[in-house]
Amino acid sequence: MLYRSVDRRHALAAAALGRNPATPGPVADEGELLHAVTGEILDISPHLIIIETPDGRHERLVIAPWATAWRGETVAPADLPRGSQVIVRAVQGGRVAERIWADITRITGVIQNVGKGARDRTMELYCGPHRGRRTVVIPYGASGRLQVRHPKFEPGYLFDAIGVREDGVSHARLPATSQPPYRWTSVPEQPPSYGGAQSRISGTATWSDAFDLDERGAAYPMLESSDSECDEAGVSCARLPYLALGSMLEMRNVCTGRTSIVPIVTCGCLAGRFCDRCLECGTSPRGRIAELSPSSFVELGGDLTTGCFNARVGLG
Repeated sequence: MLYRSVDRRHALAAAALGRNPATPGPVADEGELLHAVTGEILDISPHLIIIETPDGRHERLVIAPWATAWRGETVAPADLPRGSQVIVRAVQGGRVAERIWADITRITGVIQNVGKGARDRTMELYCGPHRGRRTVVIPYGASGRLQVRHPKFEPGYLFDAIGVREDGVSHARLPATSQPPYRWTSVPEQPPSYGGAQSRISGTATWSDAFDLDERGAAYPMLESSDSECDEAGVSCARLPYLALGSMLEMRNVCTGRTSIVPIVTCGCLAGRFCDRCLECGTSPRGRIAELSPSSFVELGGDLTTGCFNARVGLG
């Protein structure tokens, strides 16, 4: 990941513009704050989960009676295996688990080649200059579901799926969106903008597992190549302005009414290639505004298996 002292950049920008620096994190505007707790399962029962966080702390969370879990499919929380890497949506000050995702991954990239197999197939993806290449397994049992929304398993087309990591291998299970009909180098141009710069922009927010498990931040498509060290930045079919690393996004989940201040920490060049819509609550305008870290996405009320929410962003 590329950071380039994001905190310092934000402080300098705020000083230059005469603003008070915004503090990253959820805004308590509607309802109880959600907390993302991440780490490895040390022990789990029907009523309690013990997690070792990335910084070595042990977190003991009560599992709510209504809690659900996902590991490739919906399972009872107590059936999750010890050693799984989890992201937990917690309430009541982060002490009560109500949703658990185990070993979840998101596989987003450009198809390079597709291997042939008797049942399972392998696919190699290009995931952008900072993320490199990645290989994913398409299980035979999930291939039909995936190809309904990704009809072109062909080089040059975009791919986006939710899956699980097992023994270091990513297995796609669910389509995260409908595959764009164009090749990744043929992104539709931005629509003309009228009335000057916008202070708020609506579109789709997604998530990416290219971030550290416990990190809060966003990848944004419209960064200057010289600023982001990404030659593929600056492409989007949404009407997004150019911003700098360290800028703060006031990200609002329109579906849940939750808002969070999220720093731009890296280039979202691949997100800008998707001119899709989110159908989570109504239909979003076309185009992805940002890719969020899993923790930021969860704290805004997003469901990792759904993969998106309708978002409205204020620029700061």
